Amino acid sequence: MMKRREFITLLGGAAAWPLAARAQQPEKPVLGFLQSGSSNATAHMTAAFRSGLNEVGYVEGQNVAIVYRYANGQYDRLPILAAELVRSQVAVLAATGGDSAVLAARAATATIPIVFTTGSDPVALGYVASLNRPGGNVTGAVLLTSNLGAKRIGLLRQLVPNANPIGVLVNPTYPIAEAQLKEVQAAAASVGVRLIIANASAERDFEPAFTLLVQQGSSALMISSDPFFNSQRDRIVALAALHVIPAIYEWREFAEAGGLMSYGTSVIEAYRLAGLYTGRVLKGEKPADLPVIQSSKFEFVINLKTAKSLGLDVPLGMSAAADEVIE
Repeated sequence: MMKRREFITLLGGAAAWPLAARAQQPEKPVLGFLQSGSSNATAHMTAAFRSGLNEVGYVEGQNVAIVYRYANGQYDRLPILAAELVRSQVAVLAATGGDSAVLAARAATATIPIVFTTGSDPVALGYVASLNRPGGNVTGAVLLTSNLGAKRIGLLRQLVPNANPIGVLVNPTYPIAEAQLKEVQAAAASVGVRLIIANASAERDFEPAFTLLVQQGSSALMISSDPFFNSQRDRIVALAALHVIPAIYEWREFAEAGGLMSYGTSVIEAYRLAGLYTGRVLKGEKPADLPVIQSSKFEFVINLKTAKSLGLDVPLGMSAAADEVIE
């Protein structure tokens, strides 16, 4: 017969086995995902980010956990959200949705690795020491967005040859808005086009902005690069249709939502690259040693249905040059 003391000892040992087994299992790393826009508008971008993670062996819910924070276009909330993620002691902080998120992440921590997506020059803004050797705790993926204004103005004039003046919708609270505007102004001046600038930094600003554009005779419209505008793309596309203004946008998602045309780098590719880098950092690589990578995939999309509704005939050469024609 087993003695009571032996039974208790055996029971205690058995109870300890699962605890020991659990102790030997590594905990899932937790990464923070900071986004300037909204979860709905950026769902496809977040999916691309997770796809990049998957490429290096990380699957959300299985061997990595992700804590999401969205500013919903309210850039002044980003520092608070970044601080929350830092207090959560995330292993890596992904700062996505433009420069406001990157600035907030960098202000919140100088030690936690940061992987960004940005449309600006990360060296000029001081995010990294150089593209090849970033140094510090920051690296990421660059989308060429802030130097494409001239190309978009050219495409507008190709489709609407007599477009003058051309409206420009700008969010003045976006950190690189002024630089974007200067570039577009220079491009317009070089071809003798007058610009009408309309500002919008909150949802309530869109209708007054479009009213201003119509009152001042805008014959076409360029939407400047901005994560907030991307989160409001359905509303912006609807207002352009309502006021019968041919418009060009940054991302293909605008054309898919009914916008006339878009020209820009592939945001999906940039987020995939950011996810890939985040996974590599989780595996132990240092941001200082990971060269900043540039998304070099450009996309020109035309929506023929929208062109027809605006009474525009798309030249055959323009359709042939498009990466995608939506009919």
